[in-house]
Amino acid sequence: MVATLLHILVGFSKMADDKRKERTFIMVKPDGVQRGLVGEIMKRFEARGYKLVGCKMCQPGAEHLKEHYVDLKSKPFFPGLIEYMTSGPVVAMAWEGTDAVKQGRKMLGETKPLESQPGTIRGDFCIDVGRNICHGSDGVESAKKEIAHWFKEGELMSWTPCEFNWVYE
Repeated sequence: MVATLLHILVGFSKMADDKRKERTFIMVKPDGVQRGLVGEIMKRFEARGYKLVGCKMCQPGAEHLKEHYVDLKSKPFFPGLIEYMTSGPVVAMAWEGTDAVKQGRKMLGETKPLESQPGTIRGDFCIDVGRNICHGSDGVESAKKEIAHWFKEGELMSWTPCEFNWVYE
């Protein structure tokens, strides 16, 4: 029993010290919500071993989305993007784990779905770039900014899943 407890504590310590442990922001866009793909997307992140630390369904206003997509403001498709993103509810999620940002992007696939590999979310469920089901943070700093933009203080959970030691050494 003591050895098992020590092993568990060492595992927690190793993960806490792991510099690759990070959080990423993943959002299921209105098309993904309307098509009933929220559960499938969550299932893939959970099956991979990532921990859900925040999740909420909401219908953000144009100002909230303009701030979220501020880096795309000068693009000709920006007005249509905002119109589309305000057309229905979205599901905002924060996921945590080793290399969560990089691996989350790989799991989503390419922004242009037809360039995505089969087995990725976009490769399996999308055709058009304007209906590419998900948004995922493109870097650790943008993930921090996006999570702070979508989740208020205290809305993210800190917890340890029972399978922790079966996912991480």
